[in-house]
Amino acid sequence: MSIANVTSTSDRAPEKVPDARWLGLLKGLWRHRLGRAGCIVLAVLVLVAAGADWLAPHDPTEIYYDYILVAPDSRFWFGTDELGRDIFSRVLFGARVSLQVVAAAVALSLVIGAAVGLISGYAGAWIDNGLMRVMDGLMAFPALVLALAIVAVLGPDLLNAMIAIAVVNTPGFARLVRGETLVVRELDYVQAARAMGASPLRIVARHVWPSVSGNVLVYGSLKASAALITESALSFLGLGVQPPTPSWGYMLATGMQYTQAWWMSIFPGLAIFLTVLGLNLIGDAARDVIDPRTQR
Repeated sequence: MSIANVTSTSDRAPEKVPDARWLGLLKGLWRHRLGRAGCIVLAVLVLVAAGADWLAPHDPTEIYYDYILVAPDSRFWFGTDELGRDIFSRVLFGARVSLQVVAAAVALSLVIGAAVGLISGYAGAWIDNGLMRVMDGLMAFPALVLALAIVAVLGPDLLNAMIAIAVVNTPGFARLVRGETLVVRELDYVQAARAMGASPLRIVARHVWPSVSGNVLVYGSLKASAALITESALSFLGLGVQPPTPSWGYMLATGMQYTQAWWMSIFPGLAIFLTVLGLNLIGDAARDVIDPRTQR
């Protein structure tokens, strides 16, 4: 077999393996009992968030002065808040805000963390030491404290909350990808690609990243639930989404001031609980699918 044939075979193989791996992961998630339950919960939440304009019976910011602190009934399914706003409609629109923040923050932290981890793990030497010391410095702070500090500097806003959550989660992705890269870069097929003259960028993109991306997906699904809790905590403290935009965390904080109106806290809290549960179920199922040894 000629060198040209070896080169073409080496180039074609990485293109097909990742596709089959992702497809197998999705099928495995659906066959997994807990994974299927998590996918259903997440799909319902996404549909609710996308169709909030049609599903909500009232405007989430409309004030009904004659229906302040009304218990759940046939008109207001989840009751009304201290201003007479429909809590059911606000929970629906709050799903859109929370999922947007979580999706954007996790995606941003994944991209930045994966890039840092790949560069650090493959380059090594002083680049590895410098980047990892920065990541260690960020991880030295408690996640919520660091997020609060970032939002306090940038100002309470939806975009700033996304940035704060992304910064908090970036070190975890970076260290995970770095550890996987340190192992993969020593494998035979990576050494062969290097010996054949492939550039570092090509090796990382075509050989290293497809091998580490599966574990990154599992970690990302688990960090999504942590990101949701962080976003809710920021909104609970008044540093996240600003009123009158509905947010589950802010609604929960407001409901604690009215102990007689139990419905103001129970429904936003239940929404947070179900979302975190669904994301955790997907993460646990993805871990079992990728590593069958973890299954009982």
